[in-house]
Amino acid sequence: MENYYTKPALIIMAAGMGSRFGGLKQVTPLGPSGELIIDYSIHDAMEAGFERVVFVIKHEIEDVFKEFIGNRIEKIVHTDYVFQELNELPEGYSIPEGRVKPYGTAHAVWCCRDVVKGPFMVINSDDYYGKDCFKLIYDFITKPTTDNIKHLTMAGYILENTLTENGTVSRGVCEIDDNSKIIGIVERTKIAIRNGKPMFTEDDGQTWTELDRKSYVSMNCWGYPAGMFDLFDRELRTFLDTTIKENPLKGEFYLPLMADKITKEGIADITVLPVSDKWFGVTYAEDKPNVMAALKALADKGVYAQRLWDK
Repeated sequence: MENYYTKPALIIMAAGMGSRFGGLKQVTPLGPSGELIIDYSIHDAMEAGFERVVFVIKHEIEDVFKEFIGNRIEKIVHTDYVFQELNELPEGYSIPEGRVKPYGTAHAVWCCRDVVKGPFMVINSDDYYGKDCFKLIYDFITKPTTDNIKHLTMAGYILENTLTENGTVSRGVCEIDDNSKIIGIVERTKIAIRNGKPMFTEDDGQTWTELDRKSYVSMNCWGYPAGMFDLFDRELRTFLDTTIKENPLKGEFYLPLMADKITKEGIADITVLPVSDKWFGVTYAEDKPNVMAALKALADKGVYAQRLWDK
């Protein structure tokens, strides 16, 4: 079983209930034959070489998730389930009083520590990433290395290719050196298109600051080498000791923030793999028609079959 757990894994973060979308968006049919966005990600990952998928979900959505997704996918690829719950914490820690919000994307990955022992890729369940990123990241994380630095990678999307007209989005905005290495990431949690320009606010819309539309941003599409979970554990404990004490109800442990911290410590470096594909997803219910049209266009062009799965 150890060999199975050391195979490169695709971790799909699917615990979110889709509050902004207005429903469980992971199970919303969007493709020409009723496919879900998650189907395209799994299809592209398998094409790139991944042989196993780990879904991060919550117990409260387990039944509906398996009914619409899990039971189908289990017949296609090796599948594991991990549960991101508020009480899933390192020994000695407890849920902050009144906390109902999940602890964030890096906590979701930490929850996979017992079933992922090899290199892994992390994506959101409700984002369409395009084919390129899966092959690029698979090749990167399976490439042998000889030094002691943890070599992370991130699919770099151009900011203007990742926005919706229907509200704000959260993106990790990256600063990159001449060698395609990240030297800084700033998580902007409220980015919107205003007067045709990408802008962010940190004061609930009282003031807005323009962003470079050609900036590379994180779409939570990451690749990690084997042996990362000691660092995830260390950083989660630091988060619980600091951020949660300062902001017990809403503080979040983000993947870009953790990556930025360990990079600045010299423990890791992050290579950006530029992706030209246009992102799309269903952040809001109003995004649905555009996503359906985009997936149909890809099928009409032959990028995908009209019916994605034969079985």
